[in-house]
Parts: sequence; structure tokens; C-alpha cells
Amino acid sequence: MTDAIRWGILATGGIAHAFTNDLVLGGFQVQAVASRTQASADAFAAEFGIPTAHPSYEALAADPDVDIVYISTPHPFHAENAHLMLNAGKHVLIEKPITLNGREAREVVDLAASKGLLVLEGMWTRFLPHMVRIREILAAGTIGEVHTLIADHTQLLPDAPEHRLNSMALGGGALLDLGIYPLTFASELFGRPETILATATFKPTGVDAQVATTFRYPGGQIAQTLSASDTAGPNTATILGTAGRIDIDRVWYAPTTIRVRDSANKVIETFSAQITGRGMHFQAVEAEKLIRAGKISSDILPVEEMVAIMETLDAVREQIGLRYPGE
Repeated sequence: MTDAIRWGILATGGIAHAFTNDLVLGGFQVQAVASRTQASADAFAAEFGIPTAHPSYEALAADPDVDIVYISTPHPFHAENAHLMLNAGKHVLIEKPITLNGREAREVVDLAASKGLLVLEGMWTRFLPHMVRIREILAAGTIGEVHTLIADHTQLLPDAPEHRLNSMALGGGALLDLGIYPLTFASELFGRPETILATATFKPTGVDAQVATTFRYPGGQIAQTLSASDTAGPNTATILGTAGRIDIDRVWYAPTTIRVRDSANKVIETFSAQITGRGMHFQAVEAEKLIRAGKISSDILPVEEMVAIMETLDAVREQIGLRYPGE
């Protein structure tokens, strides 16, 4: 491995464009891209000035000049793509959700461990500056003992049956695409829930349109979340503590402003960070730091928590009756 860590991009969809743009803006070395066609890979490579364009994922796996691969295919293909790259000796950053379900997540994590390779879920929100500051505030006890999280991720997204988000075969639905954000936030604050209450509405294609959850945790904490792909909501989050609260502005899961209030509702801190790009490069910073340190799991998003989150999503899906083809 050279001094620079060399990135490969697997698939050329919208999220791959957003992530690669942030990598380029951040000065990361993007070495190669792979698509299912040479034309698509060539167009992507030309757009971002990437040296190598591969016409298949297998060619990317065989590329000796790539150290870590960002996997950005739809959810049902994450596990297969991760196995291909890990077996080829590549570290992986996998777009969220890490896989379609908990079983696949466990298999990917175990394979990475057996190879001594990093696997990190692309839950980019957790690495953003305002989330780092929230962890510092909570650790300092500024708002007292944390009791509650209330968060939504609600968007008015395309309703066309052929759209990926509305396809059962492609793992569509609000929960895995949108709900994973507040559910992951709840996991960071409270761990694994001991009780789960979930309800949902569905689209004609069979995917979930809205999912509401209430989680209770062993310490008595409660998290309430709402995800929806058919309504545009506030997209805010609030952490309630015994001595105050933290309000996270719209859009809470992207770079934004937080306000810390005491129990009398007085603002005692306002925090926001000016960043370049969308902010997706912070997860790449973490991945490169871990690789250089020889670590295969992040303290910020540990591999065991990634598996636990997928198992929680499985439990929510079981309650609402959502099962994907082949499961």
C-alpha cells in the first residue's frame, strides 16, 4: 500500500456521485470506478478525473491499485458486493444500510474480521461535526441524564412503481432508506431496545410508505421515530434530558445547527460548522484513520453495533409484516 489510501467506487448512481464529489473536494485519492458497463464507468471517471474505469465489479476487485472500495449499489446487493471485495483483500465502506438484514450483516462483519479488513457502514451522519459536538455535550452532562429521543426522516419522494424506492426486489421502502437514520441515532444514544412497537402504511407495490416506532431501553429511555417517503416533514430531532435538551435543526441528519437549552428553555449553546461539500467525506476520514492504525472497527460506529441495528430493523419489519423477496 502506498502512503495515500486509494479509493475505488463500486456503482455509479446518485449517491456514488455525491460521495465521490466530496472525496474529490476533500483531496482524497480516487483511483478507480466500476460499473456494469464500460460506458457508464468511463463517463463517471471523466466527470471526476478518476484514472481507471472498470466495466465490471470483478475487475475492480482485481485492481491492485485500490485499497478500499465504496459500495453504493441497492441494499440487496451489498452483501454480495462486500464479499467480492473482502475476498479480494479490499477494505469496504458500504452505503447504508450495510446489508438487507441482520443475517447478511453478520456474515459480512465476520468475513471482514477473518481477513483482517475494515468494514464500515456509510452512516455518514454519525461522523458530522454537529454530531461530534452532541457527543461531547452529552458526555459533559450538560443536559443531565438523557431520557428521550424524538426524530423523523420524512420526504416526499417519487411514487412511480418502477423507482428503486418503491421496488420490493430492490429493498425499497421508507424504513431501510430513511428510517435507518433516526434508528441509528437512537442506537448511538441508548443501545439495543428491549421493547419495540412499530406500525406502518404501505404502497401498492408492497413497500412501506410510513413507519412509526417507539423503542424502550433497559435504562427506561424511550425513542420515538417516524420515517416516510410519501410526506415531507420537519426532519428535526430533539434529545431530552433531566437538565435540558438539544434541538437539532432541519435537516438534522445533514450538516446543520444545534441549540442546547437548559430546563428553563434558555439557549446556552448554539453550534454549527461550515463545511465543504455535502459532508460525506467525514466517514472517509474515519475509514482512512482506521486503516492507517490497523483497526477493523470504528469506536464511533462499531461493527457489532452495525449488526445490532440491522437486527433491530429486522424486528421492526417483522412487526409491520415486511419481507423482501428471497428472505
